[in-house]
Amino acid sequence: MDIIDTIQRFFGAQPPMLLYGLGGVLGLLLLGAVIAGVLTMTNRSKDYTELRQRIFSWVIMIALLAAGLLLGWKATVLLFMVVSFIALREFLSLAPTRREDRLIILAAYLTIPLNYAFIALDIYGIFLVLIPVYAFLITPYLMAVIGQTRGYLSSAAMFHWGLMTCVYNISYVAYLMRTPDYETPSGAAGLVFFLLVATEFNDVAQYVWGKLLGRHKIIPKVSPNKTWEGFIGGWISTAALIWFAGPLFTPLEDTGLAVVAFVLPVAGFAGDVTMSAIKRDIGVKDTSHLIPGHGGVLDRIDSLTFTAPIYFHLLAWFAVEKF
Repeated sequence: MDIIDTIQRFFGAQPPMLLYGLGGVLGLLLLGAVIAGVLTMTNRSKDYTELRQRIFSWVIMIALLAAGLLLGWKATVLLFMVVSFIALREFLSLAPTRREDRLIILAAYLTIPLNYAFIALDIYGIFLVLIPVYAFLITPYLMAVIGQTRGYLSSAAMFHWGLMTCVYNISYVAYLMRTPDYETPSGAAGLVFFLLVATEFNDVAQYVWGKLLGRHKIIPKVSPNKTWEGFIGGWISTAALIWFAGPLFTPLEDTGLAVVAFVLPVAGFAGDVTMSAIKRDIGVKDTSHLIPGHGGVLDRIDSLTFTAPIYFHLLAWFAVEKF
């Protein structure tokens, strides 16, 4: 309790469940670090450098996320604005852009602060249509104005897809922080925390079940290591996590909780394989080498690009019925 009291004094009043959740994640990371150290000392024939890098990177990422959540919605919005910028930069650095696309690239980057400004101002109506509608209209118009007709349709689609994935979908995580704290048992930060935990747990569970039982490939041309056993095992495990822990962090119950438990693991899988298809098309394994042991930011948030908007809208749908 002394640690919680110290955090409460430094960051202000925080829902206890959020602090317990963050503490639990930190404890798991410390356990992983200990296991990695033991493996390194007892089995020197194998190189565990990548495992140590992954754990260290997780510690940094969790620390940044925890600081953002504890400092409030402004810090979280700023954090995810930076995440969107890095993700879009990684995407555009890999996409087949040309010199004549520089104006479109500039417009794409300018969309980021504009999008997050509407989140900060809590103007949901404009946020909802800024990128899906107006960026969709403006991007091909700018391409036509500068006389770019070579590869016109494919380029317009590529830029809009990048904005939707790297900026719009991810920014739903930040918009969750604008939820009034009284509408959820663990505050707005608890909603974000639970989304991120469920999404990452699904990735890990599918990987573990695939390693243990995987026999039948599910999409071999896109992601050869993914199996039906891994997908189903991860789906059931994540659904169970959402069903039992969901009421502690979200206002969901009964039907709403069941729908989220059913849909979210599938959405995470869909985001993962979609990004895998893009990287296979481009011919790269990782979107960058920014995060040691993980690749790039876009590699780390691929599942989140699908789970974030779906989770947001399901919460909104079922919360309206409750409140």
